[in-house]
Amino acid sequence: MEFPKDLKYTKDHEWTKVQGTIATVGITAHAQSSLGDVVHVELPAIGKTLKTGDSFGVVESVKAVSDLYAPLSGKVVEVNKNLLADPTAVNQSPYDSGWMIKIELQNPSETKTLLEPAAYETLVKSLS
Repeated sequence: MEFPKDLKYTKDHEWTKVQGTIATVGITAHAQSSLGDVVHVELPAIGKTLKTGDSFGVVESVKAVSDLYAPLSGKVVEVNKNLLADPTAVNQSPYDSGWMIKIELQNPSETKTLLEPAAYETLVKSLS
């Protein structure tokens, strides 16, 4: 299982990569593995404002339908339109081509509430 060191994580199994005031968000390898084959993704409209913990979309797999939760507050500035046509990218490359949204951060200090890679890895191992 991958735990890229340049990312931060949530207990809901989303990852975040912050570059300046923009955070790229997706689901972790653990989440996509638990879901199984992803068959559909719903993402928010560009311009939508999110608060930490808000549901911003849905991932549907052969096993389940799961809500996606915003790890940070801000405005959606980009969505991965490729996932709408080919949601399998979430399974094939959750940390690269499987990213979901980009958020312009409202309060960059919120990143301090996210889990570091080692803490997230410990969380995932505790679930097995």
